[in-house]
Amino acid sequence: MGSFDYEKLFDVVIAGGGVSGAVAAIAAGRTGAKTLVIEQSGYLGGSLTSCGVGPMMTFHAGEKQVIKGVMEEIVENMVARGYSPGHIKDTTQYINYLTPFNSEGLKIVLDDMLQDAGCEVLFHTFIGKVNRKDTKIHSITVCNKDGLNDVFGKIFIDATGDGDVASFAGAPMVKGRESDGAMQPMTMNMKYCNINVDLIKEHIEKYADRFPRMVNNIELMKKTKRLSFAGFADEFKEARKQGELDIKREEVLCFETNTPGEFIVNTTRILEHDGTSALSLSEAERLGRKQCEQLDKFLRKYIPGFRDAILEFTGPSIGIRGSRQLVGIYTLNGQDVIERKNFDTVIAHSAYPIDIHNPKGEGTESSFVSEPGTYYSIPYEVMVCKEVSNLLVTGRCVSASFEAQAAIRTTPTAGALGQASGIAGAMAAFADLDTRNVDIKELQNHLILQNAYLDLHIRKS
Repeated sequence: MGSFDYEKLFDVVIAGGGVSGAVAAIAAGRTGAKTLVIEQSGYLGGSLTSCGVGPMMTFHAGEKQVIKGVMEEIVENMVARGYSPGHIKDTTQYINYLTPFNSEGLKIVLDDMLQDAGCEVLFHTFIGKVNRKDTKIHSITVCNKDGLNDVFGKIFIDATGDGDVASFAGAPMVKGRESDGAMQPMTMNMKYCNINVDLIKEHIEKYADRFPRMVNNIELMKKTKRLSFAGFADEFKEARKQGELDIKREEVLCFETNTPGEFIVNTTRILEHDGTSALSLSEAERLGRKQCEQLDKFLRKYIPGFRDAILEFTGPSIGIRGSRQLVGIYTLNGQDVIERKNFDTVIAHSAYPIDIHNPKGEGTESSFVSEPGTYYSIPYEVMVCKEVSNLLVTGRCVSASFEAQAAIRTTPTAGALGQASGIAGAMAAFADLDTRNVDIKELQNHLILQNAYLDLHIRKS
């Protein structure tokens, strides 16, 4: 094994190997573009593999699958290798379908798919500086075991989740809610195995009226391949009253993974911290673990089926719902989502609702699309800014209002955006174009050729 060639000029350099960045790399690599992914961890998958996030929510609008392409290939690959049961009904009734998976298997699947697409990857590598001249980024200074080196590219894609590259390049960015800058709370997930699923199901069936999100799905719950449940609000309230919990949420939210009897617990809430501040992020990690310790005692005491549970991990990194957002050529807003605004420049669809966890305390506010079973569109312009001509932004930090970002931040949508950014980046590199001048019709055709779902005939707004 030789040394990495830091003199090489890549067509597409992608900062961040989360799902959006990994899919961008696969899409770009398949066009023949010389593609590099820079990733701070030792594996791909981002929040799904480093934050304990799961399941994937959602590929569907009602019964219709509206996210396909590379994202669906990832799922099919995991199903074939025993790492996922595929798309299954959500027994909490929040959405129609969700997709459990094995996070270790996902790492392997993504490794293989990037290698097959001819991509290069630098793990354990951090972005130190973005080197821009006039309107173009000519290199990124990275830090890893080789020291400090510059990486050169024609097109750069920011898939960091926090907009690090865009911010360091001087692109206009905003953070948080428009009224006060408040950001959604962070969550440190926990993963348990050795859960007695039958006991949980029996309890929910017996006390169904105490589980408003489950009460109409009892028969589905009894036969589901993997259980998701939300509830135990009375127990949660009592534990808070007794001083056993200092978590400003109202109920427990749990999702069974690909492994029967293994659950992700998504219940902590770390308020008023900033994922773009090293100090704030460090404090959030500590507070997250403290909440996990409280929650562990609560689960064993109050939740049937958790008495003999084995805690596998917390984190390993805290989950961040939102931080910086690009100020792009177009900013997607909440009305665009709810009213399903159509765009001629559409590059992805989604049906995940506006899902806002209260930045200041208790409560979660959800707003769904105006007609059940329908979906909204996301235009290319949310990934592009005027100020940096060879930059694209993908994932949860694209140009979106606080409300809209709360809808498009989840993994399947981020992956769909990643596929579009990867193809667009390759097109711009091959034709020596600014990213804002990419031919949208050609991009849409390439997406369809890569099996992405694009409805180019939905109603005009």
